[in-house]
Amino acid sequence: MMIERIVRDQVEDALDLEAAVVLVGPRQVGKTTLAQVIGEARDAIYLDLENPADRTRLADPNHFFDITEDRLVILDEIHRTPEMFQIMRGVIDRGRRKGKGIGRFLILGSASVDLLRQSGESLAGRVSYIEMTPITAREVPDDRLSLERLWLRGGFPASYLARTDQASVQIRTNFIRTYLERDIPMFGPRIPAEAMGRLWTMLAHRQGSILNASDLARSLESNTRAIGSYVDLLCDLFLVRRLPPYHANVGKRLVKSPKVYIRDSGLLHALLGISDLIDLTGNPIIGMSWEGFVIENLISVLPWRSHAFFYRTQVGAEIDLVIEHGDGSLWAIEIKRSLAARVERGFHVAREDLKPARSFVVYSGDERFPLGPGVEAIGLVELASELAAMA
Repeated sequence: MMIERIVRDQVEDALDLEAAVVLVGPRQVGKTTLAQVIGEARDAIYLDLENPADRTRLADPNHFFDITEDRLVILDEIHRTPEMFQIMRGVIDRGRRKGKGIGRFLILGSASVDLLRQSGESLAGRVSYIEMTPITAREVPDDRLSLERLWLRGGFPASYLARTDQASVQIRTNFIRTYLERDIPMFGPRIPAEAMGRLWTMLAHRQGSILNASDLARSLESNTRAIGSYVDLLCDLFLVRRLPPYHANVGKRLVKSPKVYIRDSGLLHALLGISDLIDLTGNPIIGMSWEGFVIENLISVLPWRSHAFFYRTQVGAEIDLVIEHGDGSLWAIEIKRSLAARVERGFHVAREDLKPARSFVVYSGDERFPLGPGVEAIGLVELASELAAMA
């Protein structure tokens, strides 16, 4: 089964506007598959830079890029040859002078900071950046069973499409082991796999909580600075999200530390030993799991210049997700797993503080209806589609 990815149109459009497109996202999210589909339509040349034979083809990269100047070149796992960015800069500039200034390179990478820093230094004004997320709720069939399957298994294609829940768990367990044993040491300092695995699991148990590096450091017999760098790396690998607090001049004491979420709900469940919906339904993490799942889906479709936050005061006024749009207007979003889209007093108090233009309660149903003055109950897919239409 092939899932049509929405991000394909973004990549195609960017290739028609820019000389280079950098497509980033976690491993096994489908970047290579998407790039090969696009490449077939554009008669592209695909090079996997983890393959010694393909790296050999680039022994003289300037010559190789000159003789392929009329074709799209796809460079997979670019972190293996970061020096290539500086070379591509000259190639792109030469191509522009010859009227070949768009659609030259599609660059794939599995980490954000190193990749974007390297490309930013060399390809400024010549590149478009696109993040490819795991499968989202808008990309699966529009029915409750598919949505719950996506929530349980997460959005990595092999996990979502597995024949059984148990097979899906095994795929995710192998994924976690690969990251701990291979990818994290590759991208970051020499971090013991056992220590990083314990931290990742501890963050899963604290899904949606305020990040407390000191507490984590004590539990891991480490120090706050080291924990901060470990969390940074998990964020850079698109595995963990730090959701920042929204700072407003409301005359109240606000929570100033970020919340932390395991980004893919399937990885969250694998880290916690949750294998099926029965296990998930009976687990105390269910509410925070759903909250993280909704947040990831909504952030994945944020319009340009829109940003995501949470809002919480020291006395309990709280909004799960605050979206600040480019014009300065705010959307306040409360997230509830239940079919009853009830709103607690703290949400109303927070709305009085921030005065958002629109307010929603995302619940597990799909009907849309008013909950009171200025507040609507809405399903995840409908709200995500509404945000996407604003892009």
